[in-house]
Parts: sequence; C-alpha cells; structure tokens
Amino acid sequence: MTAAPLILALPKGRILKALKPVLKHTGIEPDADCLDESSRRLRFGTSDPNLDVVRVRSFDVATFVAYGGAHIGVCGSDVLMEFDYPDIYAPLDLGIGGCRVSVARPKDALEDATAGCSHVRVATKYPSIARRHFASKAINAEIVHLNGAMELAPTLDLASVIVDLVDTGSTLRANGLVETEVVAQVSSRLIVNRVAWKTRPEEIGAIIERFRAALNEEKAV
Repeated sequence: MTAAPLILALPKGRILKALKPVLKHTGIEPDADCLDESSRRLRFGTSDPNLDVVRVRSFDVATFVAYGGAHIGVCGSDVLMEFDYPDIYAPLDLGIGGCRVSVARPKDALEDATAGCSHVRVATKYPSIARRHFASKAINAEIVHLNGAMELAPTLDLASVIVDLVDTGSTLRANGLVETEVVAQVSSRLIVNRVAWKTRPEEIGAIIERFRAALNEEKAV
C-alpha cells in the first residue's frame, strides 16, 4: 500500500517570500499559485509526488506539525518559544526571516515602567514568552492578549509596555515607542513531527537533507 504524501506546512507572509530562493535550491517546486498570496487554495501539489504543501498562518505552522496535520514545516523560532511543543524537533536553522522579540514602551515615558516594579501590564501576542521574561526579573506580568496593533496599547492605556516582533523598528518609531530590551533573536527553522520522524525516517531525512544542501548552495552564491 502506497503511503500518503508527506505534508510540508509553510507560513503565509514575509517568511514565505524569504523562503522562495531556498525552496528553489531544494528542487521542490510547488504548484504555481502556492507562492501567490492572492491564491485562495490552501493545499498544493509539488514536483515531488510524495510531498504536498499546505499554506497556513505563521503562528499555526507549529500546531499543524505538533499534532500531525503536517509532517514538516517552516516557522519562526518565536513561535517555537511561545508554544514549546514537545512533539516538535527543529533540525535546521534556515537563516531567514531574521528579527527579534523585544520589549518596547512609549518614548516619552519619564521612566522605565518595569524598573523597581513587581507587576507590569503587557500587551502581546506572546503571553508565554512575556511571562517567562518578566518572571526572570521577579516581575509579575499581567497579559493583555492582542493579535495586532500592539503599538496602540501603551498610548491608549491598555498596557505599560508591549512585547512584540521587531525588525527595523520603524513601526515602533512611527507610533511613539522605543525598544528597551531584546528578549530573543528570531530566525526561521525547519521543524519535524517527532512521531513522523520515527515512522518515516528515510523520507523525512531526505527532505531535511534537501534543505540542508539548499542552504549550503545559498551560502556559496
């Protein structure tokens, strides 16, 4: 009986754009509309008949892989830190999608809202990362969970600080915020479901090696 195709979960948005040259070097060619953000399809065939691609929200890639909906995926290390799924193995740092998770506050605040405090209200889409970060400083973080427009929270008195992804910092500056701490550097990782790795090691190992070779080829260019 022929095994079902392996499923590779890819994230929508900026990581998918950065992943295009890496995918090209792997020799894995998804259906033409896979890399087109306007396409409404979510599952795509590839040049490898034993591999399909699904395209999901970047925050959902790890969940698809952890629960076996996909065997392999690409997601940011921020997502891995936030969910900390034990069923995920991350064998490769792809070196793309580089940014950082940082703390930011209003630039006109007279003092650091966390200095000498035992409690702080934090707006973030990373509640676990934020709690761990402030707990390491003996600060209890009260979380205001937002999925976007984080920069508005301090100016509208929803929170004293935010914890969010920062790339160039231009969005922070445009909204009157300043980056005060870097919690973690972020890059995109190739991730694997641990059960799938045990049950289909040759197939998954071959995909990992294709990505590894693609990275080496990219570095050589």
